[in-house]
Amino acid sequence: MNEVTTYRWSFEQDVQRYVSAGYEAIGVWRQKLADFGEEEGVDLLAESGLRVTNLLWAGGFTGNDGRSHREALDDAIHAIRLAAAMNAGCLVVYPGGRNNHTFRHAERLFRTAIDTLLELADDAEVTLAIEPMHPACATEWTFLTDLESTIALVESYSTPHLKLVFDAYHFGHDRTVLANLREIVPYTALVQLGDRKIAHGIDQDRCALGKGSVPLPEIMQCILEAGYQGDFDIELAGQDIELSDYQHLLTSSKQTFEQMLTPVNPQ
Repeated sequence: MNEVTTYRWSFEQDVQRYVSAGYEAIGVWRQKLADFGEEEGVDLLAESGLRVTNLLWAGGFTGNDGRSHREALDDAIHAIRLAAAMNAGCLVVYPGGRNNHTFRHAERLFRTAIDTLLELADDAEVTLAIEPMHPACATEWTFLTDLESTIALVESYSTPHLKLVFDAYHFGHDRTVLANLREIVPYTALVQLGDRKIAHGIDQDRCALGKGSVPLPEIMQCILEAGYQGDFDIELAGQDIELSDYQHLLTSSKQTFEQMLTPVNPQ
């Protein structure tokens, strides 16, 4: 379960209640961790027994969030060290929006950052996981709005410590993508599960798993049959999610996930 889902809870509440609900792992949101205290948070995670599937997030290298390239780079360096300290499965990276740059210039800014960060990531054995987004959602986050260009970028570095995030919310509707999941899996560090009832938008309004139009069982089955052995990260957000009963959401999400796995791993 990703901490974005339980937006109103604190880091400590997330850890305690995820464990109580039977979750084995957590997607850590850096803002909540910082509010609690990074060192204390890393210790709490170790005591809880929860694995960290991903640390969310580093990036913004195109300057669209008001930080300089150097400030974004320094923050990412800190995030890599933090991910290493908690033995996170990956560090999610949002390159930054176009910010009135050409695609080529935005890519150059991002590659300049990756060139610097990869040496540290390799040494720390931390996987940087770039997350592309649907164009309707991407303005504030990334100039990468399709899987093909993201894979091409990842492939150009030829390192096991640079991969991508496949988010079913952003691309689960695309039949061409679904038909080519076997080609996507080798480049995938993390699969995020999200569902939707309405069109993609800047607010990324999601709904509870199994309540929307994303064919999640089909996606999960294809990905697993293609040899994916990584984590599934449940990331839900939006007005309906924020106003929901989080305890019920934890329970229902886990039950739905397990039901979706049944055709793949029958008991």
